[in-house]
Amino acid sequence: LIVALRFCTAFTHFEVSDHPLKHHTHNPASEIMADKTQVLLVGGGGIGTIAALNLERGGLAEVTAVLRSNFEIVSRKGFSIKSCDHGSLENWRPTQVLNSVPSTLDTSPMGRYDYIVCCTKNIPDAGPRLPDIIAPAVSPGHTVIVLIQNGINIQLPFFSRFPSNIVLSGVSRIDAHEASPGVVEQKQHDLLHVGAFQSPSLDREEQLRAAQRFVRIYGAVGTNTCLYMPDVDFDRWSKLVYNASFNPICALTGLNASELQMTGRTMDTMVIPAMREVFAVAAAAGHEIPESTIEETIQLNPMEENIKPSMQVDFEKGNLIEHENILGEVVREAQRHRGATPILNVLYEICCAHQWRFRKDKGLV
Repeated sequence: LIVALRFCTAFTHFEVSDHPLKHHTHNPASEIMADKTQVLLVGGGGIGTIAALNLERGGLAEVTAVLRSNFEIVSRKGFSIKSCDHGSLENWRPTQVLNSVPSTLDTSPMGRYDYIVCCTKNIPDAGPRLPDIIAPAVSPGHTVIVLIQNGINIQLPFFSRFPSNIVLSGVSRIDAHEASPGVVEQKQHDLLHVGAFQSPSLDREEQLRAAQRFVRIYGAVGTNTCLYMPDVDFDRWSKLVYNASFNPICALTGLNASELQMTGRTMDTMVIPAMREVFAVAAAAGHEIPESTIEETIQLNPMEENIKPSMQVDFEKGNLIEHENILGEVVREAQRHRGATPILNVLYEICCAHQWRFRKDKGLV
């Protein structure tokens, strides 16, 4: 895992047109375009933008990106991207940019989306719910839904809403943020784990093939690391070792991951004990996480990188936070198994209070 990560300190520079396929005008290119996998990507922040870039530059997919707050500026100027994987790009756009999810209910099979990739924050306590948002573009029995999101049990609402559609798990380990509307910085190599959330109502092998196909499409660019992970639940619990510790503790203290390590005391009294609580709950749920994961998780945040976890960035911006699926679900899982998680409980309750404040500031309370 550690070997797969690369950190870059310098960027090369490229000028990029609206879309490179616009330069191809002869018929063979049009035929190639028609064969590409059609991807609808929802959520054009840091992770979503890099995902769209990987998919497009890999040459096997065409991406339609649904944007919200950055739609106007990206429509006019494209994205400005500084990436340790791709260099510096100006005026970059995916194949198409929209400000709402399109309806494909009345379109021909050629107009359907093969994959819908969801890169939005996972905030179930704030509407509208993601299954409702993407529903108009989901073709029953055809569209594969990819959740590149944090947390556990995130697949359940999609199983209920789309029982005939395959749902994939995307566990991303990347430091990519939208510094300002349309301006994206990627400081950490893109490592994406993909597997299938196993739905008992669908064919197991078909679900596995859908995951493996997405790995090929996403990894075709050659500058990222995209791995097929058959044990989705174990993979998600493993990432919670980071997400349920560094993420909320950095957010609540205002210290980034490097500064947190410099304190020494906080690592020993808060961060590592929180990790061990995740270990205990995961074990109760049937997933034994090795002890070495603690040191591996710490090493994912090199001292010289000053990485800010996503929740800390959201805190600083006054955005709603995704505490329910990375803390709340762990606490509830512990309660189901009659386990004690004193540190995670406190972190969760404080995050709930801050979420109320963020909702109040946005006029949602």
